[in-house]
Amino acid sequence: MEDVSYVVFWVAAVSAAVASLCFWAHLLGVRVVMRRLATDAGAGPVVATVEAANGGWAERPAGWGSAGAAVTAAALLVWVVARWQAVDHAPWSNMYEFSTAFATAITVFYVIFERVYGQGDGARSARALGALVMPLVLVILGVAAAFFPSEIHPLVPALQNSDLLAIHVASMIFAYGALSVSFAAAVLYLAQGGNQSRFERLPKAKTLDDIAYRSVMVGFPLLALGIALGAYWADHAWGRYWGWDPKETSALVTWLIYGVYLHMRGLRGWSGTRSAWVLVGGFGAVLFTYFAVNLWVSGLHSYAGV
Repeated sequence: MEDVSYVVFWVAAVSAAVASLCFWAHLLGVRVVMRRLATDAGAGPVVATVEAANGGWAERPAGWGSAGAAVTAAALLVWVVARWQAVDHAPWSNMYEFSTAFATAITVFYVIFERVYGQGDGARSARALGALVMPLVLVILGVAAAFFPSEIHPLVPALQNSDLLAIHVASMIFAYGALSVSFAAAVLYLAQGGNQSRFERLPKAKTLDDIAYRSVMVGFPLLALGIALGAYWADHAWGRYWGWDPKETSALVTWLIYGVYLHMRGLRGWSGTRSAWVLVGGFGAVLFTYFAVNLWVSGLHSYAGV
């Protein structure tokens, strides 16, 4: 099953790249056409040219991108099953496995949101999100392949609790996946200039704001659950529920940022540009917790391997 996991990993990477290109072609309203140049001596070489897409053709790349995203999600879910069988525990015990599982969660949540917002301007919103989400998935898979060893090693003692490993880390992974969608929606909202509607091909600001809010409503409780389960596990592994370890502290700060977003939105009506910037900052905290703390800050969680 280890070999199967490697094969589907690369299938996911290729399909994520294809989906990214298709979503950007749709977002920009362009297509690539192969044309043969004419020369004085007759027919010349064939070159690729980029031109504006007209009519129904403009929507075709969006469908191809959606198909590519679905293939990516399916391949990564197969990776989870195959890797789980190969290592005989939940496949998120090191940075290679966690990164691939993180990409899986992002893609699955994107596909879900595309289905939920599948009609009218909502469909355009979801596919515009794909132009940011799928390149992010591709980058994460690329980083996992280039920098993190994929070899299978025995679990370190602190991780030898298969049930908590599966549930605690899965909660964090799915929380980060949902919050990644909110980040993409916030970036598009800022690019659109809110209700200014700077770009005709970008979705309406209200739809983007709604997608961002709904994805935080999914990710925020999952993040809270992950932190609570981590504290419970810490008591079993290290004899205390909370020790202000860098990973614990960073995860708590991330949770508080999204708590501020929900609080200000609910009580002060902070929708729009201000809340979008909070979501951008929150995702920065997610990346700091994920990369910086694991790789460069020494602590009790510094066992995930690179």
